[in-house]
Amino acid sequence: MNTFNPKKNPHRRYNPLLDEWVLVSPQRSDRPWQGQTEDSGHDQQPSYDPGCYLCPGNLRISGEKNPDYKGVYTFDNDFGSLMKEEVGQPDQTADFFAMKPERGINRVICFSDDHSLTLPEMEVSDIRNVVELWQQQYRELGAMDFINHVQIFENKGRIMGCSNPHPHGQIWAQSSIPTLVQRTQNNLKKYLDIHGKSLLEDYIEQELKTGERVILTNEHFVALVPFWASWPYETMVVSRRKISDISQFSEPEKTALAEILKGLTVKYDNIFQTSFPYSAGIHQAPTDGKDHPEWHFHMHFYPPLLRSAEIKKFMVGYEMLAEPQRDLTPEQSAAVLKSLPAIHYKDKDR
Repeated sequence: MNTFNPKKNPHRRYNPLLDEWVLVSPQRSDRPWQGQTEDSGHDQQPSYDPGCYLCPGNLRISGEKNPDYKGVYTFDNDFGSLMKEEVGQPDQTADFFAMKPERGINRVICFSDDHSLTLPEMEVSDIRNVVELWQQQYRELGAMDFINHVQIFENKGRIMGCSNPHPHGQIWAQSSIPTLVQRTQNNLKKYLDIHGKSLLEDYIEQELKTGERVILTNEHFVALVPFWASWPYETMVVSRRKISDISQFSEPEKTALAEILKGLTVKYDNIFQTSFPYSAGIHQAPTDGKDHPEWHFHMHFYPPLLRSAEIKKFMVGYEMLAEPQRDLTPEQSAAVLKSLPAIHYKDKDR
């Protein structure tokens, strides 16, 4: 019998946050690619676009006009997926056709007044302003009696469904705790009940000992490729201090998170020297008025680019029917990310 080699042999890896497994197939990483390729669609943008509904002073589709804002700016989404109005319960409540109304608020957060910028091209001080706005919005929305969860996220790039290239993210605040967040919470609580410590506190301690998948660190945060990653260059940012939500960040922690976000996204852009698409989002304690000692602040980045700016990888086939699967191992993607310079590729010759 041959000796198991995680760099060569198919194997499954356990994700303790979601209590699920990921199939890893490292032997497939060298297979030839004859699949579809696409234009990455990341042209250089102007600093101001008169046709952009997020730029300062422009008219939005709703008919409202943006103020001549500088820096960060937020407003209620003109075409939100949730509605504030309370409605009655539906007549149909049978087991197979169960449904319930969902109240909520959708907001857009413009990261900058400059249409041409993305997070990796912004100054740390400006990213810190984004972090502070996230913090303020979490407090404000979470204080509303019908809001029990505040999801802060960003879709970057057309292939991630982003409808506007202006640097922005979103907030979906709602009355229910979403499914994946609830699963994460259940597993965090189960670990805390058994071990008396935060799952992620113990996890990053082990990752820091090996260092193999750690990309960036500073005094307050760790950015790494999770052992159970399923997206090609998936990463996770975790606070070193066990903080349940963003409202608890100190002044130095807000700056440290901004530094980590800039450093990580610069490395993303440098992989294929393109504006790297991803979906990213914060996982933190719900705002349901309960104590949540199990929660530990972390942020996920899920980028689809696999081998170049034109080749992407989403969940398909086996992954939709069985479980997530990846060919590029977490260790391989971590090695690539760690090897990249801290200077953005556009700034090399400046």
